[in-house]
Amino acid sequence: MELKDYGKEPIAFNIEEATLQNDRYRTTLWTGEHFQITLMSIPPGGGDIGMEIHSHVDQFLRLEAGTGKVEMGKEKDQITVSQVVKADDAIVIPANTWHNVTNIGDVPMKLYSIYSPPNHPFNTQEETKKEAFEQEG
Repeated sequence: MELKDYGKEPIAFNIEEATLQNDRYRTTLWTGEHFQITLMSIPPGGGDIGMEIHSHVDQFLRLEAGTGKVEMGKEKDQITVSQVVKADDAIVIPANTWHNVTNIGDVPMKLYSIYSPPNHPFNTQEETKKEAFEQEG
């Protein structure tokens, strides 16, 4: 499968295969009016998403490969969830929740994310976290 944003077109695909195929930090795979699918590859050795909060976005994550640690809380300095996650685990992040996922394993952590509403521009393709940070400014 070509890893690009298929926009508002109907599509059927194997999301596990697409997620495992993705080597970019972030790739938007489908961006609609009400939700968005992104694929992520987080490098081993402590790579992470970075502590962040989305004020108007609910988020669903599912790990397809690797091992991570998820941290979440209503306040940045008051984490109420700290849990190890692995392939086949899901993470639900309500809007206005601080969160981070860190790769604690020795292989790239592969996951997909569903944002509602969309959170990234159509056809976002960021090779690294540094590139993502620079583009989000």
